[in-house]
Amino acid sequence: MPDDSSAELKLADILFAPDREKAFAGLLDGPPVRRAKYLDGTDIWLVTRYQEIRTVLTDERFSNDATKQSSTDLASNIGLPEDVAPYFTHTLGTYDPPGHTRLRRHVAREFNARRVRELRPRIKEFTDELLTAMADREQADLLEALARPLPLNVICELLGAPASDRQQLHDALSGMTSGDLEKIGAAARTLAGYFQGLVEEKRKSPGSDLLSGLTAAHDQDDGRLSNEELISMSLSLLFGGRDTTFSLIGNGAMLLLTHPEQLRWVREDPDRMSHAVEELLRLGGPADIAVLRYPLEEVELGGETISPGEPVQVVYASGNRDPEQFEDPHQLDVRRDDRSHLSFGHGVHHCVGAALGRAEGEIALRTLFTRFPDLTLAVSPEEAVYQPGMTRALATLPVRPGRSVEPAPFE
Repeated sequence: MPDDSSAELKLADILFAPDREKAFAGLLDGPPVRRAKYLDGTDIWLVTRYQEIRTVLTDERFSNDATKQSSTDLASNIGLPEDVAPYFTHTLGTYDPPGHTRLRRHVAREFNARRVRELRPRIKEFTDELLTAMADREQADLLEALARPLPLNVICELLGAPASDRQQLHDALSGMTSGDLEKIGAAARTLAGYFQGLVEEKRKSPGSDLLSGLTAAHDQDDGRLSNEELISMSLSLLFGGRDTTFSLIGNGAMLLLTHPEQLRWVREDPDRMSHAVEELLRLGGPADIAVLRYPLEEVELGGETISPGEPVQVVYASGNRDPEQFEDPHQLDVRRDDRSHLSFGHGVHHCVGAALGRAEGEIALRTLFTRFPDLTLAVSPEEAVYQPGMTRALATLPVRPGRSVEPAPFE
């Protein structure tokens, strides 16, 4: 890899740019694979075009294994104490086959289409409850009123965490994003300890929830899950299930509110929201980048030679705007008949909760715009800024609900 002077492009300059959209669009003007700097100054390869990204995500020569990510100390980068760091860094996304295959098989067995179908009425109930609380307000922050609490309610329901524990989990999750290393460490220990206790409860009194099913797999002789893997999996589902859907709901609402002609098409037939969600994921999906990959051997990609072990960072956000893959890629078009976006990843590490994320986004946004036919932004679009960081998330989304109609029954 090059020395500091030759790698002028810094990933931080993209993720923390004042105009995030412009920064990602600028990546498409250069080569598909180029040298850059990671957040901690590590030399990396940045992959920015759709086809090259798909190659990295599917080619078995690229590894996700956390033990091969020695060039970046993930635990220290995010302020995790050593005693709980493995629970947060050894996630499903950082394993290679056959370990990844074993773990994903257990999760996929429990996190299946039937379970998502069964959750849909509860997602609608949660959405109606939250929107009813917002109905009498002249102005509300849609993120706090709907986008943040809904995914936490749903993921707690999925995992079998009691409703009475949601506030504790919310507070701990807030501590994890506080930026204060002491608070991050305390929150990490709280979350790890909570799921240690919950796993023990599920072992003693199993239910029909996903965590009970995963816990039952712990004692199976064939490919059993370790205690660390159970806790890590629970935390992965908590973070992935909350953060991804939170951003999809907020970003999706923002896109529709700033594109009235697109919103009009959806409102003409609310069932169209399931189609529109794919385009909202493409342009407003929360995952702008993926976990680092590491080639196991020399790889030729995009006109460059990448040596074994050199970190490779794919950029979903630029791949989803690649003009060679998408017509008018920077334009929102909810009629677009294309589900090939990268917002849930691709290949064997495609997001295991994609079906649930789609269901939550569809139900939440359809219910929101049906319940409040006059919903408008309470600020100019320029004032509704995105938070800088690893994921695409709004800081606030002030709205005026306007008149409210009675919630429609679930269909």
